[in-house]
Amino acid sequence: QVQLVESGGGLVQPGGSLRLSCAASGSFASINAMGWYRQAPEKQRELVATITRGGSTNYVDSVKGRFTISRDNAKNTVYLQMNSLKPEDTAVYYCNANVIFRSLSTYNYWGQGTQVTVSS
Repeated sequence: QVQLVESGGGLVQPGGSLRLSCAASGSFASINAMGWYRQAPEKQRELVATITRGGSTNYVDSVKGRFTISRDNAKNTVYLQMNSLKPEDTAVYYCNANVIFRSLSTYNYWGQGTQVTVSS
């Protein structure tokens, strides 16, 4: 069984920073892409950023220049550094990982979500 455990959310003032972490644990061979998604109240879940195993990144336009995704393959962990936060960044943030098993089958897993609130 694979688990993704997120941490780092909280309440921050506009212009502030937060760093989210997501660690994968369980029995698997490797992890392909990892990413962060978010869902604001009464809105659909949206992609925030993704990173391949090799380190190639992709961001939604609204966070470019403010957020940075990174990963530590040895620790099976993905991070999201969020700077210059805005009230519209308020959402539950979910981590996602495309896990590869020894059978070479793959499966997408989700974390439980961590709340980020940007408010004065």
